[in-house]
Amino acid sequence: MSSSKIQEPTMTMSIIKYPLSVLRFQYQLVRVPLQVLEDRVVARMDAEAPTRLFYERSLGVLDATVGNALGDPRLERRGAALAERSEALSRAAKLDAAATEKQQKADAELKAKRDEALEDHDEARAAKQKAVEDARTAAEERKRATDEAAKQRAAAAKRQADEEAARRKASAEAAKRQEQDRIRAAERKATAAAESKMRDAQAKRDDAESKRAQADRVEQLADAEKQKRQSSRTNGA
Repeated sequence: MSSSKIQEPTMTMSIIKYPLSVLRFQYQLVRVPLQVLEDRVVARMDAEAPTRLFYERSLGVLDATVGNALGDPRLERRGAALAERSEALSRAAKLDAAATEKQQKADAELKAKRDEALEDHDEARAAKQKAVEDARTAAEERKRATDEAAKQRAAAAKRQADEEAARRKASAEAAKRQEQDRIRAAERKATAAAESKMRDAQAKRDDAESKRAQADRVEQLADAEKQKRQSSRTNGA
């Protein structure tokens, strides 16, 4: 009587699990060409290539969805981990591209400011030379006092031009340093986020492997108990 009560739930659970086992097997068959595509094509792409990240994220979402629907926690966790890893790498790649764009923009602005400073300096130098020439021409026509005044004006113009050029150069260099500091801060933040995601993914994989090993042990114990009951029924018959 006791053996019959134990056998009935076991048979019922087997009937319930059978369709899910078939569906899992069918999904594994469907998953084969996707895995072949990943091994032969996607794996050869750069680790942060947008196409590869999109494919891996889509595959991870698919595994997680199917694993949840079929009651396969291992498949669900593996898919979720793959999707999270791909999403983290995608965000890191976007941040890196944005940082590169900012760097290029800062370099272009700095070059423009340098060109403008050089142009201003050249104009100031030309103006100074013209003033000197005018002063020399005037010196021939005017008295020494007038010539001296013209030279003083030329010297004052040169000092002003040099000071303005130095100020513009210092401003451009300060702007570049500030932009570089912002870029480095963004890169450090992106790197820290990516490393955190990768550590979380590794921890989840380790946890999944541990739970899988535990499930295997439970399954082995259940099989042993089943064989023992079958042996007892055989001996009793």
